[in-house]
Amino acid sequence: MTTQTSTEPPTESPIRVFVVDDQQMVRAGFRMLVESQPDMVVVGEAGDGGEALERLAVTAADVVLMDVRMPRLDGVEATRALLERAGGAETAPRVIVLTTFDLDEYAFAALRAGASAFLLKDAAPPELLGSIRSVHAGDAVVAPSTTRRLLEHFVRAAPTPDPTEADVPAETRERLALLTDREREVLQLVAAGRSNTEIAADLVVAEATVKTHVSRLLAKTGSRDRVQLVVLAYDVGLTGR
Repeated sequence: MTTQTSTEPPTESPIRVFVVDDQQMVRAGFRMLVESQPDMVVVGEAGDGGEALERLAVTAADVVLMDVRMPRLDGVEATRALLERAGGAETAPRVIVLTTFDLDEYAFAALRAGASAFLLKDAAPPELLGSIRSVHAGDAVVAPSTTRRLLEHFVRAAPTPDPTEADVPAETRERLALLTDREREVLQLVAAGRSNTEIAADLVVAEATVKTHVSRLLAKTGSRDRVQLVVLAYDVGLTGR
């Protein structure tokens, strides 16, 4: 992976990145790329999910680059355990899932487990660095084309669920009931991979209004970021698939 020179101004507190991959050379490449940025620092690395959980218990990180296919404990279970341990706290690290395969059931499971983004390992350096900054800012990378196709691929064969059915958790039904018609509409557009700018154009409203709707959606549904909104929309059949 080629080191990039960034024009991003350094922040007072660099984004703390933790790298998890079972290949040492891959970790070294990510470390070199991340540490070439003035606003980022690598605070640690691990060769599998189990080691990552051990080290992250004593190492503060903002963003975790998590490989999904690893020995001992894979990235899916590591992501789930990491976020469950944090208890949904705002201080919980954001997880970016990295995989070699475009349509990967492991990556799909990791998104359900709470990962904030999904990227291929061969993503261009600016895309990876931009994703780190985005998830750290709370504007998770949702629905790059690979994420949307990943979701579509693994839910296409499933019947469209009814959000009133008993198999949808009661807490989820209660949260959905709090949504206004406009918020449901915005949720459907978020799930379709539309950006705030595109949603604003679709609904003929100001982009600031869309941002307000998205913030309310996150709060009402208990979602950490836009990726989780997309997963929720697919789960309850609000995607029109």
